[in-house]
Amino acid sequence: MAKPNKKGPVRTVDIFCAKCRTQLYTYRKGGKGALVKCFKERITEDYTKQDATCPQCQQVFARDTLIRGTPAFKMIGQKVYMK
Repeated sequence: MAKPNKKGPVRTVDIFCAKCRTQLYTYRKGGKGALVKCFKERITEDYTKQDATCPQCQQVFARDTLIRGTPAFKMIGQKVYMK
């Protein structure tokens, strides 16, 4: 399997908690589909204190995993949204 592009996309999106609307990440997203996974190397700003847990409401919004050999967060459906 191919690894994700090292340079990554230029377009950034803000990722928020769906429950309390707290900003979680600023992320360089490729494509125009839904947010299914976040590669850790593409997160430009991290506002969380614990991995994959909202700092405000303590809700777990993702699972830590390896995708194509690269560390990533696999998002749990309807726990986050992006702008």
